[in-house]
Amino acid sequence: MADEAGETREGCIYFTKLQGNGNDFVLIDEMEGTVVPDETRRQFAALYCDRRFGIGADGILFLSKSEKAELKMRLFQPDESEAEMCGNGIRCLAKYAKDREYVKDECTVETLAGEIKVKMRYDAEGEFLATIGMPVPKFARSDIPATGEGEYKEEILGNTVYAVNTGVPHAVIIVDEIGSVDIETVAPLVRNHATFINGANVNFVEKAGENTLRIRTYERGVEDETLSCGTGAMASAAVARKLGMVGDTVQVETWGGPLTVRLGDVNEMEGPARTVFTGAIPL
Repeated sequence: MADEAGETREGCIYFTKLQGNGNDFVLIDEMEGTVVPDETRRQFAALYCDRRFGIGADGILFLSKSEKAELKMRLFQPDESEAEMCGNGIRCLAKYAKDREYVKDECTVETLAGEIKVKMRYDAEGEFLATIGMPVPKFARSDIPATGEGEYKEEILGNTVYAVNTGVPHAVIIVDEIGSVDIETVAPLVRNHATFINGANVNFVEKAGENTLRIRTYERGVEDETLSCGTGAMASAAVARKLGMVGDTVQVETWGGPLTVRLGDVNEMEGPARTVFTGAIPL
């Protein structure tokens, strides 16, 4: 018997379940070598992300060594797609790596969206916090990617939709009150709108204070609303800042908890991550 995530002894794959503000992930440790063959990872994610017939998660994180950075992260989602990156996922991966002493208080994580810098610490109450160096928000349609030229602004279903790429493509809709949004009806139509070449995550954003936003996010790949989305928090803050709604430092309140976003010369997101449980998958 073993409790090491990713090890395969006695016919099992060991995993660790973590969450960042309720955005939850199953992590497979492949620092010592491949555990789940690449050609089966998409099906693995579809099976074990299922909340009734699997473990239940918003995605599967694969942690491995990198030739470019200290760590490498790949994220496969319930619809079998691979995401470019994930802010909450990187915090969870960083917590696991720090707890296993793969890294110390700082590291760089290789993702499909580039190399992401991470600073980590445990506060006085023992809560893990990580600050993620996020990609510079990109507003050009070619960078999102979306059809057309210039910056993205479209009227979809009577909503003014902005878009930005913060590592992955995000649509942002400013609303008066997020609780009244019919997210299950509106979000899929925006997420799959013809202007988004690879689809987009969809964020509904409410101004809740001078530099405070409340958001709800429908995630591409999960194909449902999640309790939190790190790149969505960054995207929402970036659009709101561009519209003059907030300043450079923004508190973003998600259903799962708050995130701090800093924009400008430095683009960062700070938030917690927690280990939920470890387990074994019989082969």
